[in-house]
Amino acid sequence: MGKTKSFLQDFKAFALKGNVLDMAVGVIIGGAFQTIVAALTDNLINPIVGILMQTNLDNIAWDVFGDGRLVFGFGALLSAVINFIIMAFVLFCIVRFAHKLMEAGKKKTEEAPAPAGPTQEELLAQILDELKAQNAATAK
Repeated sequence: MGKTKSFLQDFKAFALKGNVLDMAVGVIIGGAFQTIVAALTDNLINPIVGILMQTNLDNIAWDVFGDGRLVFGFGALLSAVINFIIMAFVLFCIVRFAHKLMEAGKKKTEEAPAPAGPTQEELLAQILDELKAQNAATAK
């Protein structure tokens, strides 16, 4: 029972860390965004390419022997590559924007130094003056 409880506590600590939750949210949003990109490619880009090639992009293939037994359908692969390039470009833009935001945040903290307090020597001089004033007051 003790090992099971320890295992469950370790799993809970792991699963509720910020990085794991952030990653899970990123995966879910990435999956939803992939659906949007696939719809863009399938319903906009592929038909435009199809107009130029006079066939649907997914139907582009090479029949090696001309008898239909050995056909390389590279149109679907080309469509997947277009999806990948769009996703990679968008992720690049997001990461670049995030880095710029982080750099701007670092510059603001570096530009605003903490207000300078008295030095150790100044504090000691103040203490010494205070002690002298107290001794002078008690001597009277």
